[in-house]
Amino acid sequence: MKQLFYLFILFAFAIMTSCEQQQKKIILDPYPETNKVDQTDDYFGTIVADPYRWLEDDNSEETAEWVTAQNEVTFGYLNQIPFRSKVKERLEQIWDYPKYGSPFKEGDNYYFFKNDGMQNQYVMYKQTSLDAEPEVFLDPNTFSEDGTVALSGLEFNKKGDYLAYSISKSGSDWSEIFVMEVATKNLLKDQLEWVKFSGMSWKDDGFYYSRYDKPEEGDELQAVNEFHKIYFHKMGTSQDEDILIHKNDDFPLRNYYAGTTEDETFVYMSESESTSGNSLYAKKLDGTQKEFTLIAEGFDNEYNVIDNIENKLLLMTNENAPRWQLVLVDPANPEKVNWQVIIPESEEVLQTVSLIGGKIIAEYMKDATSVAYIYNYEGNKIGEFNLPGIGSLSGIRGKKDEDMAFYSFTSFTFPSTIYKYDAANNSSEVYRQTDIDFDIDAYETNQVFYESKDGTKIPMFLVHKKGLKLNGKNPTYLYGYGGFNVNITPSFRITSLVLLENGFVYAVANLRGGGEYGEDWHEAGIKMQKQNVFDDFIAAAEYLIAENYTSPEKLAIAGGSNGGLLVGACMIQRPDLFKVALPAVGVMDMLRYHKFTIGWAWASDYGTSEDDEEMFKYLLGYSPLHALQDSIAYPATLVTTADHDDRVVPAHSFKFAAALQEKHQGENPVLIRVDVKAGHGGGKPTSKIIEEYADEWSFMMYNLGVEPVY
Repeated sequence: MKQLFYLFILFAFAIMTSCEQQQKKIILDPYPETNKVDQTDDYFGTIVADPYRWLEDDNSEETAEWVTAQNEVTFGYLNQIPFRSKVKERLEQIWDYPKYGSPFKEGDNYYFFKNDGMQNQYVMYKQTSLDAEPEVFLDPNTFSEDGTVALSGLEFNKKGDYLAYSISKSGSDWSEIFVMEVATKNLLKDQLEWVKFSGMSWKDDGFYYSRYDKPEEGDELQAVNEFHKIYFHKMGTSQDEDILIHKNDDFPLRNYYAGTTEDETFVYMSESESTSGNSLYAKKLDGTQKEFTLIAEGFDNEYNVIDNIENKLLLMTNENAPRWQLVLVDPANPEKVNWQVIIPESEEVLQTVSLIGGKIIAEYMKDATSVAYIYNYEGNKIGEFNLPGIGSLSGIRGKKDEDMAFYSFTSFTFPSTIYKYDAANNSSEVYRQTDIDFDIDAYETNQVFYESKDGTKIPMFLVHKKGLKLNGKNPTYLYGYGGFNVNITPSFRITSLVLLENGFVYAVANLRGGGEYGEDWHEAGIKMQKQNVFDDFIAAAEYLIAENYTSPEKLAIAGGSNGGLLVGACMIQRPDLFKVALPAVGVMDMLRYHKFTIGWAWASDYGTSEDDEEMFKYLLGYSPLHALQDSIAYPATLVTTADHDDRVVPAHSFKFAAALQEKHQGENPVLIRVDVKAGHGGGKPTSKIIEEYADEWSFMMYNLGVEPVY
């Protein structure tokens, strides 16, 4: 009896302790007081206040002090989440497995990238044959102690005995180029600076690349990028000796890229003034041409060079083909009446084209998943490229005169697997596959189609545990992008596994503005049609609730860059629909985005506040910074950005966070996390990725009332 009494007391104490832990609330420190200035702008007679304009100056002491104060509040909150360290430990545990990239051949050697598990950057290995012992060829982890200097691009010369590679620091878009001798791994004296939005395209003993003039000191990360130029660099010379190939002083806001065909027969030049549409020029490199020949003019359509077939260029284009087609063009007779259609437009969207073993392999997208077909050079379909399931085919790497190639395939619960392909027999075999610490078979992926506000059918992928109960209580993470012709296809994300094993529904909506159904789908979500994108995302949330997957109290939304804009706009338009919002590196000031770095190039999707009064009013209506209203209870929000983001400058997130903290009413925390020595996302070291996701997932779980299983 006495033992039963003591057991009862212990049990009651445990219950009380558990209740106290559940009821214990995190103490949120007061938000830093953000100074407001008397700044206004006149747009077509409408006066718009911009009281946080001073936060655009990322070099000022005041901005630095504001960032420090905000981070103190944010990390003070995050540090109190009781399971945050366990989430981070699980991310580290599940992340720690070997990851490989597809092999590729250059000269007489094979190369591949590998990460042993927790390395900050992938390491490049070299093999003299596929059976030979790999040796470390280039290790970006040696570029810096903290892993914040990353390899951002590489290109071998035709013989494969020299490598030009570029690096970026702290996630910035600015790059530096170096040249390495393959046999000795010695660096030459070549070092090229102020390179941005550029490749490295070889011709004999040098290469073409693009750069800007050196910016004013202090303006490197925010000044408008103007007067892009193409240069030719000869190995062993200084950058001052580089030959200027092309510039255009009449149009400072245009970008130029030069590429060469695999056999170096042609150099071609692409001219663009936005993220979509380009003019195309070409020139033979046998010395018979001094000037470029115009192949296609204007910026309404896209023209992408695949390679040359003898003296003609193979182009992918969406001119008169919103879902793309493949054409053959003779630069000596470039008039469009002479263009030969090799693969016409079809119902599926043509994504990429590879020339392997004398054949054309065309990768298509059907309802946001990959399918592929094989054609001869005359355009006759001769087979289907067999894929292992519903997912995403990535980068068939091979040579047009060799039968062997490699590619990878992945899906939401299918880790990236490398396949070796034999073009002669149209057969594939697994080349490299890795195991992870996760029961993949316990989860399933389904694709559903729901109606948006105007009745348009929108596809959405849903990933969750098998046997999920549709009781409206499942925590759900809804992700979207919806812009710039970008396709969101099935991919394996280690970070999402932590959500799945904690009972989340992982939902990915294929919104208009992307390219999942071609250019028409893209155009249905740009400029004066941008609200369609937000409607599509809101309708996705409403579908998940109506079908009893989840409820508003269990629903989180997330997106980055243009997806950060998406999250910002939707959390403002429907604050009642979401419990948590995670806008990352978002475009939040739609009236001024075009005034920073490369922002002017996004006008083809967004329009600008200076176009005309109608466009201005449309942008003002949904711009997250300006659409916030007083005394509204917004979702629990964790804005994330980084100090070296020179793609979407951090001022967007700074100003939005300040305005959100001013206007928000309620107990939900609205915080900003500012990473240091990091940028828009590219090249971010593993350690920083894990830290960021540990914070985001912990914030989301805590505010959704999810207790992790760890």
